[in-house]
Amino acid sequence: MSTIATTEYGIFLPIGNGGWIMSDTAPHPQATYDYNRSAALLAEEAGLDFVMSMAKWRGYGGTTDHWGETLESMTMMSALAEATERVKIWATVHTNLFHPALVAKMFATLDQVSNGRCGMNIVVGAYEHEFSQMGQWREDFSHDDRYRYTQEWFHLIQRLWREDSVTHHGEFFTLDDCQSRPHPSRRPTIVAAGRSAAGMRFQAEHCDGSFLTAEDLPGLRVASQDVKAMAALRGRSLKTYAMLTVVLGDDDAHAQASFEEYGRGYDREAITNMKLSWGLPLERAMSMTAGGEAHEAFQTAVVVGGVDTVTDRIREYVDETGLDGIMLIFPDYLRDLPEFGRTVLPRLRENP
Repeated sequence: MSTIATTEYGIFLPIGNGGWIMSDTAPHPQATYDYNRSAALLAEEAGLDFVMSMAKWRGYGGTTDHWGETLESMTMMSALAEATERVKIWATVHTNLFHPALVAKMFATLDQVSNGRCGMNIVVGAYEHEFSQMGQWREDFSHDDRYRYTQEWFHLIQRLWREDSVTHHGEFFTLDDCQSRPHPSRRPTIVAAGRSAAGMRFQAEHCDGSFLTAEDLPGLRVASQDVKAMAALRGRSLKTYAMLTVVLGDDDAHAQASFEEYGRGYDREAITNMKLSWGLPLERAMSMTAGGEAHEAFQTAVVVGGVDTVTDRIREYVDETGLDGIMLIFPDYLRDLPEFGRTVLPRLRENP
């Protein structure tokens, strides 16, 4: 039997202006609570399984000022937990910005607001200038140091969720008779991303879900198998996810025309700045955006077409990778989600 029927589908909310397409000819979702609330309600109405938001503290500039305006993830998701009834609510937290005692209390609160539907997306590090602007970036920390820090950080959160008093004198944190009650009704779903050895070890040891990236579908399958095997060696299991942008049209020709139009205005400066934030040298970052091809405006893999084609491509994507879930991105959530929920999602829920 195909795994399609049991695959989880959710959306990556456009918490930053411009959403996930870096172009001045694409729809430009605004970083407003009203827009994200509408998108979350449409996702729930469509029957999607989860909504997730990133955390972002500095944008990439360019002609679109991409992600120059953003909302705070945990605050917004708490409000969306109140606005929704069924869909799972996953908020993002940067480990270097929030003390574990604060995070433990915030997610115990979110557990109550969501009636047990909440999840925590853990991000370690990422874009240096987001944090150096606040004086919150440690140059002396290596990549592995950041994960060692996060191991202790998350260990304390789990203790605070279980124990009435926590005393801990560690490498990075000191807690003395630290109390955090009430405890959550259940452990929030824990998800994370990252393909480094340290990142995958952390996911295998602690996470319920792993968000993966790769160059192609076979690469995603290998990544999914690898992190699941690492979890199994530790007596655990986890689910694997990836992101996918959907350009849905009345038919294949109209969808392809939209895809090309969105790509036509790709914001080279913003895209270059994003690649620089990954640590790429300037010359390489600029050369990677010099081609002027439509796909350069998109931050993820893309499926393009009418209802039949999009359905078939998503099925192929899941079957070829063995992933347990897909986090969907739309050019215009308020326009595209109702149509996707009405036409594509019911077919994906069926056994082909």
